[in-house]
Amino acid sequence: MDTISRRKFLKLVGAGAAGAAATQLSIADIVFAGQTRPLPTGTPILVVVTLYGGNDGLNTVIPYKDPIYKQSRPGIYVDDAHLIPLDAEFALNGTMTGFKSLWDNQNLAIIRGVGYPNPVLSHFSSMAIWQSAFPQALTNSGWIGRWLDTQKHDPMNAIGLGSVLPPLLAGVKSVGSVLPLGGLVVPDRASAYSLHRLGLPDSSDGPLQAAAAAAITDFLNLGKNVTPILKKPAPIPDNLPTQAGGSFGSDSSLTQQLDVVSKLIAANAPTKVWAVSLGGFDTHADEVKGQSTLLGTVSQAVTRFIGQMHGTNRQNDVVVLVYSEFGRRVKANGTQGTDHGTAGPVFVIGNGVDGGKYFGDEPSLSKLVDGNLAVTTDFRDIYAAMLEDVLKVPAAQVIPGWGSKLPVMLQG
Repeated sequence: MDTISRRKFLKLVGAGAAGAAATQLSIADIVFAGQTRPLPTGTPILVVVTLYGGNDGLNTVIPYKDPIYKQSRPGIYVDDAHLIPLDAEFALNGTMTGFKSLWDNQNLAIIRGVGYPNPVLSHFSSMAIWQSAFPQALTNSGWIGRWLDTQKHDPMNAIGLGSVLPPLLAGVKSVGSVLPLGGLVVPDRASAYSLHRLGLPDSSDGPLQAAAAAAITDFLNLGKNVTPILKKPAPIPDNLPTQAGGSFGSDSSLTQQLDVVSKLIAANAPTKVWAVSLGGFDTHADEVKGQSTLLGTVSQAVTRFIGQMHGTNRQNDVVVLVYSEFGRRVKANGTQGTDHGTAGPVFVIGNGVDGGKYFGDEPSLSKLVDGNLAVTTDFRDIYAAMLEDVLKVPAAQVIPGWGSKLPVMLQG
């Protein structure tokens, strides 16, 4: 760095940081994550799992006793040999053995028929609605981002795994942080010393340059505090009993993301919301094998994560929310798949969940709306429960005018 002055460097970095902030992709959001402060035991933690592509709910939570189910889906229904019955009417996809264990332990609630009024079938538009919680109006803020706006500023409050900030973490005044899956590569020796000098405060710096200098210092602190944690093995799962089989999803990027989350939660990172994701659910063709494999991945990864939390002092703190932007149409298409639909199931998981039961009415297969399932549960009722019973803020502060919620969380 001997060919460029500290002031010139900080001007360049400051300008870059300002541009990144305008697109809600600030490098500062990553480096400030190193400002670690222990999260007190007993503080609720929400982990949001987004399934991108539109998961087919009818092949996930399956109305296997309804004859319309098989009649509507020749060649792509899940046959009886690959079901895990929950009761006399509904079953899980046969790869979801972990979720069945969570259900039996009353740690899994299934919310049925979830969507929003006047649903749209565009991936981009529907995901924007889910992540913003504004079905009727366009907004550039996400529901967790607006929760961040209600909190004291702390870049560790909410973190998304990956290189791009999820829209749900972008608020009006605050944004969450992002953490690359592989952690951070921090310079050492001479380069680190030069960076240290660049990060020293200077009374002549303007606001952007001061912020850039602070970001450099935070980056180095992040390397010292977080990178060693990421190198440690993940907590050993205190495995819940599982049924035989269910080998799908033994390794996936979702498993890797949740392993990172489990390490940082076990290390008392002061983070109250984590966001992870898995894609591939846009099953227009050859659905049965592909979707079943993905569902096995989700079931295995989330169940493993819950088991890891049972091996720490956070087993009663963590709640996992699993959702997708829409379901699929009831009838199969001509390529052994399904096209974009409307309502689908949402899963809420944790020791504090009123689990082993359904919430919301199951949409009727005989009373479709333009060939799609009717929406029976507004997703904002789920978000309201997460906001009020997990994150401890009134839902109306984040979703203006919203006053109802599902009783999915145990009280007291």
